[in-house]
Amino acid sequence: MSELTELSYALDTFYFLICGVLVMWMAAGFAMLEAGLVRAKNTAEILTKNIALFAIACTMYLLVGYYLMYSSPEGGILPNLGVLLGSENGIDAVLAGGDDAPYYSMRADYFFQVVFVATAMSIVSGAVAERMKLWAFLAFAVVMTGLIYPVSGYWTWGGGWLSAAGFSDYAGSGIVHMAGAAAALAGVLVLGPRKGKYGKDGSIYAIPGANLPLATLGTFILWMGWFGFNGGSELKVSDVASANNMAQVLVNTNAAAAGGVIAALVIAKLWFRKADLTMTLNGALAGLVAITADPLSPSAPGAALIGAMGGVIVVAAIVGLDKLKIDDPVGAISVHGVVGIWGLLAVPLTNGDATFGAQLLGIVGIFAWVFLASLIVWGILKAVMGIRVSEEEEYEGVDLTECGMEAYPEFSVAKK
Repeated sequence: MSELTELSYALDTFYFLICGVLVMWMAAGFAMLEAGLVRAKNTAEILTKNIALFAIACTMYLLVGYYLMYSSPEGGILPNLGVLLGSENGIDAVLAGGDDAPYYSMRADYFFQVVFVATAMSIVSGAVAERMKLWAFLAFAVVMTGLIYPVSGYWTWGGGWLSAAGFSDYAGSGIVHMAGAAAALAGVLVLGPRKGKYGKDGSIYAIPGANLPLATLGTFILWMGWFGFNGGSELKVSDVASANNMAQVLVNTNAAAAGGVIAALVIAKLWFRKADLTMTLNGALAGLVAITADPLSPSAPGAALIGAMGGVIVVAAIVGLDKLKIDDPVGAISVHGVVGIWGLLAVPLTNGDATFGAQLLGIVGIFAWVFLASLIVWGILKAVMGIRVSEEEEYEGVDLTECGMEAYPEFSVAKK
């Protein structure tokens, strides 16, 4: 290996790792966003979920998930189950790299991919907040990060049948975000809405979050982390073309987020006669999700328009799901699921190599697999251990019942 090749290898590996660190920072963003959008009595529990799911995702993807996703035959449907059957070609052999990683370390690739898995699982935590048992959620996280996500990930980024069919998803509008939303939707349907959210006459009652400054901070953290999410998906930075591509990706990512904010803010003002902060925050995330499917091909103004359409869609989706009595405290299903679909469908508008047929096939394939598999797992968990806290525990808040502590104890009244 020449000195120039060694330098390129080192640079691309370092770039990959730093982008992974930025995506890991998104875990903090999800934690802050969700902690801000739930009620004070449920804050400690949602924070526990977020740090625990990250640890579970890292462990399961190391032991099982990465192998399933990237050590399976090209064009196939069923992944290679060798690691589950005691194959000697385990994770250490896969991460050794060699000729399989001509320009970056395979361990850097694993590190980058594992934080994506945690992102998908983080989407679920917000949607089922305030009424799900902590340990049921963590049990689901084991299956989601170790099996469900890696299978559809193999179909796409791992070279499986959807990849062979021409499905295109640059950084994961469908593979990560829609998949997380599909799992969340299955959980919400099995779980049911929070008490007091919907009246018997069809009325919808708002349940405000406890800390909007925290939710806003979480959104800015996610916005920042997304530069690693999309920028790292270029996979290389050590030549002129790749460096220019990464710059274009970051410019487009930022433009789409800004477009989503402006569109959601305007739509909220026209629809509700108020500048709704929560809708505006979700508009930023919607713009980011929308552009993630292809942040490279559009022009910067085009990316802003794609993000703006995401901002419009997310407001309508949040209102629509509420009317269907699908209770999602943070709007995760709308942001990551509905807008994720829009992002995938927008790819052929600017990328001549993508087709609407292949994109639709990917949407249906990923959503059907993740939703149905998750529905089965949620159903089993409900039968075996129960997934919902009691009505009394929900009223008191899951902080005390699940964690034995409160996030804001200074607001508590001491009992005599």
